Amino acid sequence: MAQQVRGVIAPGKGQPVRIETILVPDPGPGEAVVRVQACGVCHTDLHYREGGINDEFPFLLGHEAAGVVETVGDGVTEVAPGDFVILNWRAVCGQCRACLRGRPWYCFDTHNAAQKMTLEDGTELSPALGIGAFADKTLVAAGQCTKVDAVRPEVAGLLGCGVMAGIGAAINTGGVGRGDSVAVIGCGGVGAASVLGARLAGAATIIAVDLDERKLTTASALGATHTVNGGDRDVVEAVRELTGGFGADVVIEAVGRPETYEQAFYARDLAGTVVLVGVPTPEMKLELPLLDVFGRGGSLKSSWYGDCLPSRDFPMLIDLYSQGRLDLDAFVSETIELDGVEAAFEKMHHGDVLRSVVML
Repeated sequence: MAQQVRGVIAPGKGQPVRIETILVPDPGPGEAVVRVQACGVCHTDLHYREGGINDEFPFLLGHEAAGVVETVGDGVTEVAPGDFVILNWRAVCGQCRACLRGRPWYCFDTHNAAQKMTLEDGTELSPALGIGAFADKTLVAAGQCTKVDAVRPEVAGLLGCGVMAGIGAAINTGGVGRGDSVAVIGCGGVGAASVLGARLAGAATIIAVDLDERKLTTASALGATHTVNGGDRDVVEAVRELTGGFGADVVIEAVGRPETYEQAFYARDLAGTVVLVGVPTPEMKLELPLLDVFGRGGSLKSSWYGDCLPSRDFPMLIDLYSQGRLDLDAFVSETIELDGVEAAFEKMHHGDVLRSVVML
């Protein structure tokens, strides 16, 4: 029997979000109902509200979440009721060509729950990234649940999207190694996590680039060895100056704009790596001289969700956090109630927070 719970929906393009009663069905085969304990307010949720993802309104927002499994459907073996889990938006299928080649982090057939959550009048909701966790409870595919040791849910949930994307961009996609030089362009939540990931990987030089001095201060606290305010200095020249005139071994672009990508391209060393983890909008175009693409060598990569494998990466990062070796607490700027999401979007827009986290 479906349960009635509170949820934050985006009713239409650009319209303020509101709390509605939503119906969460009992889990079917391969599904789980999770009692949400915390969910971060991510830029992606704002993109959904603004119609930047698609126009399948109304959306049930929220995806960066942790909670406890309440019930599971037939055939579920990954998790059981009572498990503390982090939700992820890329449930690995195990059968596609990427999975069968031993590269499940590239899974080309990730999936979500088959059933739909609805409003009381039966209107079907589109859950953000297949999760919809600005709600007391949510229905997901069981493979979207990763069991980890129980820690503060407001911290654990951040691995469900932004923090994992940033750490993974450095470690998994960028392959940052001991002694490397790294530049991170854009030091919001994902960029700050990239700085943290670069430090975790043993980079010797970590250059944080942003226009906001507050974000540069945070990046320094997380491990940046140098900061560059892109409004005061030429970014490419500054990065080269800080790396012996050569450029960084790995440059992580965490903004998702053509102009910052071009900076990343020219701020890397010859045969270096550029990682695009910032998400562009559909109309953006990039133009680079093909001779420079050829002549500079190296790799130009995109990072999907930090190329993470949740079953591998989430427990490892939670373990590092529990040991005091990974400062995830620094990303929680504030905790809020469910009715504070719209105000949190405004704070995000002005760069006032790394993460507002809804506690349920």
